[in-house]
Amino acid sequence: MLWSLLKILVFVAIVAALAYGAGFLMESDEGIRIAVANMEFTFGPLQAVIVMLALLALVWLTLRIAGLIVATLRFLTGDETALSRYFDRNRERKGYQALADAMMALASGESRLASVRAAKAEKLLGKPELTNLITAQAAEQSGDTAKATAAYKRLLAHDASRFVGVTGLMKQKLEAGETETALKLAEKAMVLKPKHEATQDTVLRLQAEGGDWTGARATLNTKLRHGSLPRPLHKRRDAVLALSEAQDAARDGETTKAENGAIEANKLSPELIPAAVMAAETHISRGKPRVAAKIIKKAWASQPHPDLAVAFAKIAPDEKPIARINRFGILTNMMPDNAETKMLKTELQIADENFPAARKALGDLPETDPSVRSLTLMAAIERGEGADDAAVRGWLTKALTASRGPQWVCENCSNPHTEWTAICLHCGGFDTLSWKVPPAKSQAMPASTEFLPLIVGAPAVPAETIVEETVSIEDHMDPAAAQEAVVTDITPGDDTAEMVEETADEAIIPATEKA
Repeated sequence: MLWSLLKILVFVAIVAALAYGAGFLMESDEGIRIAVANMEFTFGPLQAVIVMLALLALVWLTLRIAGLIVATLRFLTGDETALSRYFDRNRERKGYQALADAMMALASGESRLASVRAAKAEKLLGKPELTNLITAQAAEQSGDTAKATAAYKRLLAHDASRFVGVTGLMKQKLEAGETETALKLAEKAMVLKPKHEATQDTVLRLQAEGGDWTGARATLNTKLRHGSLPRPLHKRRDAVLALSEAQDAARDGETTKAENGAIEANKLSPELIPAAVMAAETHISRGKPRVAAKIIKKAWASQPHPDLAVAFAKIAPDEKPIARINRFGILTNMMPDNAETKMLKTELQIADENFPAARKALGDLPETDPSVRSLTLMAAIERGEGADDAAVRGWLTKALTASRGPQWVCENCSNPHTEWTAICLHCGGFDTLSWKVPPAKSQAMPASTEFLPLIVGAPAVPAETIVEETVSIEDHMDPAAAQEAVVTDITPGDDTAEMVEETADEAIIPATEKA
């Protein structure tokens, strides 16, 4: 509004100045006298202005005629487009202005105006390779998918715009959920521009989502070859793909392929815990316990994990509890202050029925970092030392609503997973799972992290069952009401209380006696 008013005021001021200047010239008595050879010309003020304007027009016309003569001479000397360029110069100027207007309208979100300007630019310039992209993007912005698809297809006809057309169609197929077609288009785009990093990432993601691990590894090598992926990260992701391929082979019953793939994945990334576990189990089955122990030890030094402890136990499954404590010393002595190490030492001492030592090993973990597992271990210690049912039930009640501890959590969407996978099941991120404590509202429970995994095998009541029952209550009431319901439900005559007591009783039975 203010800008429009300002423009009106400027226009009025210009008109007033011109009118004043014309009046001044009409009232002036002086003129201009021009002498040429023996001739003399005298002009009044107004006549002088008219003559000046006529001279400017004459100069402009002279330049235009001179340009036409030059274009004609160039045409006669072999430049076949000289005359067309001369006559189309003004047309091109208008066309490029319309093209610029279309781009500005598109950036401003005015899709309809952008489409109109792009059509005008195409009519003036006759260069669809310049205008079709704007037309397609404007159509997408306005939701006209059919028009956008037609524009992208027209881009395929020109070498300079073919890549843009393919990638545009690929994105449309991705939005429509047609991943197979999108993958074929992405592969075609990567052939056109092998160094295009975004296209490489799209191909890699689609191949991984489709379980084409061999193709994904080839794409990963392409990224390394063209310098779009650092070598350390390449090794890590190559290990992830090799492990995924090995897991699929194991599910299909291809044992040899699965074992070799697991060993390769572990060599590429010794810190990748699932690969270390699978490779260690492979060496155990092949009668190489020392190699398996070395693999687990190296992975444990990177990050303690219960699956590593379970695999380490499989090296000598029938050993006595005291022998197991001594053998596990190579793991428990690495990171003595780590929570996983403390719980592992506690489980080993409970298996040996040395409950004072188990309490010492657990330390203040139930108070400083309470989790389902640490609180259940405390309940087992209380039961083993002969504490009354109220004390045991108190620890187990706390376990029902406690944190579930570290899980496989996606770095992108923060969703937990019960098992490690190369692709996040929620957001589709590749190699985004890490072992850490998830957000407070997470509901997943690692399948491998049962109560006391090294000692009791499968407990009478899995931790998942108890905790999931609590979660289902919490989902439908406020936290205070949920806590009250949990405490109220665990009474001496209640079925839940009996199951909880069976779990605590099971926890203090050594593995050797169970066998």
